[in-house]
Amino acid sequence: MLSFVGLGLYDGEDISLKGLRKIREADHIFLEGYTSRLMGIKICEMEDQYGKTVTVLGREDVEQHPDTILEYAKEGPVVFLTGGDPMVSTTHADLRIRAAERGIKTEIIHSSSIISAVCGLSGLQNYRFGKSCSVPYPTENWFPLTPYETISANLKLNLHTLVYLDIQSERYMSVPEAVRLISAMAEKKNEPLPKLFIGIARAGSENPTVIAGNAETLVNADFGPPLHVLVVPAELHPIEEDYIRTFAGYHD
Repeated sequence: MLSFVGLGLYDGEDISLKGLRKIREADHIFLEGYTSRLMGIKICEMEDQYGKTVTVLGREDVEQHPDTILEYAKEGPVVFLTGGDPMVSTTHADLRIRAAERGIKTEIIHSSSIISAVCGLSGLQNYRFGKSCSVPYPTENWFPLTPYETISANLKLNLHTLVYLDIQSERYMSVPEAVRLISAMAEKKNEPLPKLFIGIARAGSENPTVIAGNAETLVNADFGPPLHVLVVPAELHPIEEDYIRTFAGYHD
């Protein structure tokens, strides 16, 4: 059995009771550590909470070399932990398909996700979001424009955009960094910069930061420690506008 268990958004208290029971019943526990991170708990603290060893996996371990996980799952209960909800990332769906092809039974223990948390923290209505995108750190010879193109396409359809920010080994993109990069993309495309952004930091914690405003406002704002995520709103519904005025410091 291979159980995909969501850890939620921030710390060790976000996991469901069902997920915690699956961990305690498992012979082996793996943690996917590349699509998201729980900033409110360390691996050693997880192991203390679970009473078991947690093996951290990189992208190549899951996407290219999943045999160890699958072989263990053929013999007994295995838990595959992920930040947020397990099936938000396509790499996790691929692992479940591979398990099914080997005749391994699977199950999903869902948890809170940034997708729903963003709606609660920003007040933006969930059915008004279009395609999401990610802003990566550029390299010397690579500066992708796809994130801006996705945002622009959504705005033309009057849809909001959820923008994921790059996570590297010990480097976490901040909202101000992301806004600067999107500004550079717009300049390279010779197209206008979105008029409004909403930055969110530490969703799921006791003290999340939510700030709405134009590019200059967010570039100069202090969002504090990671993880950060960005939203580019389309035209606001009156309730959405009231919400960000009340809870995100927005003003014209």
